[in-house]
Amino acid sequence: MPSINACLFDLDGVIVDTAKYHYIAWRRLANDLGFDLTLEQNERLKGVSRIESLEIILTIGGVHLTDEEKAEHAAEKNVRYLELCQQMTPEDTLPGVRTFIDELKATGMRVGLGSASKNAKVILERIGMLEYFDTIVDGNRVTKGKPDPQVFLLGAEDLNTSPENCVVFEDAVAGIQSARSAGMLAIGVGEKSVLTEADFVIEGFANFRVHDLIELSI
Repeated sequence: MPSINACLFDLDGVIVDTAKYHYIAWRRLANDLGFDLTLEQNERLKGVSRIESLEIILTIGGVHLTDEEKAEHAAEKNVRYLELCQQMTPEDTLPGVRTFIDELKATGMRVGLGSASKNAKVILERIGMLEYFDTIVDGNRVTKGKPDPQVFLLGAEDLNTSPENCVVFEDAVAGIQSARSAGMLAIGVGEKSVLTEADFVIEGFANFRVHDLIELSI
């Protein structure tokens, strides 16, 4: 296996848990449209773009909207979501993430973020991690959402490395598929029963260090 010289991280569910805020905002939108959104249904929204998420929700509710109405509702959802995100502090960073990235950078590893979120920089500022990343590829840059590999291929290009030298940390099925399609090592963060397509799965970064990554990538 080629040596790893770069790591790309998803944001939601990997660096910070914003899923609860997304769910609150999407559920409010669904309620406004006359139906409910369950936690189980919300799982389908992981790792996909805002508009794709809205399309899924509209399908769940059997609601048809014009393109203009879709744009309005998506914007309203984002406003609610950002209002909720204002509550975030560095304490919301998931356990072990800072230490792990500090270790990566100390070894000379390049570090990037690959997220469908258009609010990635805002969130990273709130948790004090904007400067941790050598590049940020977010929803403002990509034209194709996960599971398309574009987001991670752009990350590798920014970091001046080849896809086969990159490892991706993802908590969503679509993200794992994106990483695999890009030809990168895909490490799932979460449940093995869900992230079945990942090369490896870890519970989180609380007990995961650079030497563990090196062992996995040998």
